Amino acid sequence: MTGAVLGGGRADARPPALVVIDMQRIFRDPGSQWSTGGYDAAADRIGRLVEVSAGPVIWTRFVRDPAELGSWRAYYDRWSACREAPDSTAWDLTMPVRPSDSVLSLPTFSKWGDELAALTEGRDLVVCGVATDCCVLSTVLGAVDAGKQVTVVTDACAGATEEAHDQAVALMGMLAPMVSLTRTSELVGAAAPAA
Repeated sequence: MTGAVLGGGRADARPPALVVIDMQRIFRDPGSQWSTGGYDAAADRIGRLVEVSAGPVIWTRFVRDPAELGSWRAYYDRWSACREAPDSTAWDLTMPVRPSDSVLSLPTFSKWGDELAALTEGRDLVVCGVATDCCVLSTVLGAVDAGKQVTVVTDACAGATEEAHDQAVALMGMLAPMVSLTRTSELVGAAAPAA
């Protein structure tokens, strides 16, 4: 871990932004085609990370674009039960969002772009959420391409399967030193006030 402490790091550094990827009903509900194993365990850890975060907290939402441009049409042909309208409750976040938090909704796997760049300007990123092997991975790759230092909280992420999660974590680990891997206990412990 390279200084990404949620309670604040070096005296000259701004606390990192906590970016929580796609903690939504469509990925939690057991009947969904996109149900993500390990979702509830990840949500519990994310709740602890939000509590100790001294920097901004940004929640992202994946929301289908009804236009289904280009290859998205074939994608939704494969996952037709997930062809929910943009205002469907399937896209709702399952965790409480505080008034000071930001919510970013996009129809793409990667949530990195101009909006997230503006919300996290001058800050490193701490990333968690679902699915490790899709939207988390895509967002991390976009952020490091833009020169961001990213810490992935591996046990506060969940993949489509355990194997897919592990493979995505291994891939992101190969991007060191641009990407650091850590666990919730390391960040929550580091943010705790000294006794």
